Amino acid sequence: MLKMWKTEDSGEEWEMKLKLCGGGKFKKLKTSVVSRSPMKLWMTRAITTVLLWTCVVHLMSMGETWGPRLLKSWTSCYSHQDVELISVPAEVILPPKRVYKNNGYLMVSCNGGLNQMRAAICDMVAIARYLNVTLIVPELDKTSFWNDPSEFQDIFDVHHFIASLRGEVRILKELPPRLKTRVELGLFYSLPPVSWSNISYYTHQILPLLQKFKVVHLNKTDARLANNGLPLEIQKLRCRVNFNAFKFTSKIEELGRKVVKILREKGPFLVLHLRYERDMLAFSGCTHGCNDEEVEKLTRMRYAYPWWKEKVINSEMKRKEGLCPLTPEETALVLTALGIDRNVQIYIAAGEIYGGERRMKTLMEAFPNLVRKEDLLEPSDLKFFQNHSSQMAALDYLVSLESDIFVPTYDGNMAKVVEGHRRFLGFKKTSLLDRKLLVGLIDEYNKGSLSWDEFSSTVKETHADRMGSPKRRVVIPDKPKDEDYFYANPQECLQLLDEPLRST
Repeated sequence: MLKMWKTEDSGEEWEMKLKLCGGGKFKKLKTSVVSRSPMKLWMTRAITTVLLWTCVVHLMSMGETWGPRLLKSWTSCYSHQDVELISVPAEVILPPKRVYKNNGYLMVSCNGGLNQMRAAICDMVAIARYLNVTLIVPELDKTSFWNDPSEFQDIFDVHHFIASLRGEVRILKELPPRLKTRVELGLFYSLPPVSWSNISYYTHQILPLLQKFKVVHLNKTDARLANNGLPLEIQKLRCRVNFNAFKFTSKIEELGRKVVKILREKGPFLVLHLRYERDMLAFSGCTHGCNDEEVEKLTRMRYAYPWWKEKVINSEMKRKEGLCPLTPEETALVLTALGIDRNVQIYIAAGEIYGGERRMKTLMEAFPNLVRKEDLLEPSDLKFFQNHSSQMAALDYLVSLESDIFVPTYDGNMAKVVEGHRRFLGFKKTSLLDRKLLVGLIDEYNKGSLSWDEFSSTVKETHADRMGSPKRRVVIPDKPKDEDYFYANPQECLQLLDEPLRST
């Protein structure tokens, strides 16, 4: 195909090839080629270029039948487009801008991992809307354990974020120059808002500060808005941000599409959020199954981070209370007891498992088709994600939403936010493990007090109704940490099935 475009061909070859692209214009073009006039030569080149581009456009318009075969070097135009990610928001149709008197500018610095920050940003958008202020695109945490330098636009489509919310709140990428100068001079107010606050706190405490200083900086954002007792429009806006305004970058979406395609080609797949990483174990103090050297390393790490306030932790007591992530060995027993097919594909949505192959051996023997993103993708696919844990987490988030079953071994931020998102997508199966019950059963089984059949049947019976089906959030007044998290079950925003809501 490329040979037809070489200009040094003979006249006969030109005649044959131009007929393919130019049809009845060939005679005029042939006369022009023979001419030595500089103007005619220039016109010939221009016409030839137009004709050749016409051929290219025609070939590209023929779509998938011809495109990939003729334009192999343009694989990014075609790769993985046959896999639709149901979790990806549609392209936004711009709503009209909401017009309101601006009460000031709200800057926010998020803290924590990706999903903790995701939920926090939803809260901050709702607060900015309610206070009639302008929100500056949030700053992501770069100083936590993960030390990820990613900016908002490295993970999320910032244009989609701003445009999709323009009907609710004005969002800017940065402060106007005059106010930016004021901030550089320290002429603004910065504070951490009170955790689990209702909207009246922001109306009576934060709004006056915005009106006085024009710029307010909220330097902590995790769990700063209550789960319950808020106006319905606020709850629905939190959902709109979470499920519609957040759209990952095209790079992350493309990799997610590639992973899902590879998994789907081999059948159904389960995503296991195996939260058995070093940071979680050090923070929680959960060391069941670790050797003395590993326990010592985790303890030193916990004392090295001053913002991890709990230092002296009784690991076994915490485990018996169901406050520890399941170990890989415990997870193998539970999945088997639940009746998960040993040949099913299991995608591990997690970072490096603490203890490595030694701790993963039992799980891999029970379920040989364990895979990670590093197994499915080329090193070149992941090179831009190295040392960017939030971008890696974004990829795992996408794959988790698309899976047939999602099984988290700990109810951390990712587990909760994915659970809520899967409810929104039609109550997709999410196995919500009762860890307090399970560790007791596991210990009884390991001691020989329970037979395998007794153990398995009890696990199945107690989890038959814990698959992410519709239910009411549990509300515990004055104990927001202990009640159901809004983002795990945003009931105000869900299209309910015929089954009535339950309260459990």
